[in-house]
Amino acid sequence: IERAMYEFNTLLERQVTAMRESEASDPIKLDRMTQGAKAMRDSSAIYLSYAKFVALGMPDSEEIVDE
Repeated sequence: IERAMYEFNTLLERQVTAMRESEASDPIKLDRMTQGAKAMRDSSAIYLSYAKFVALGMPDSEEIVDE
């Protein structure tokens, strides 16, 4: 899953770069794609962080979660 997310985020970044380099690129679409790529990258990081947390075992105490 981690590799798939990495590949997908890389693909999105390549698309943003291609759109930036294109003279015919629609500025609104470019902005949306840029923001979407950033949101996907951030969401992937959050998801993977939580997945690793769960994989290592959920803490027994609520105090540990709050920290």
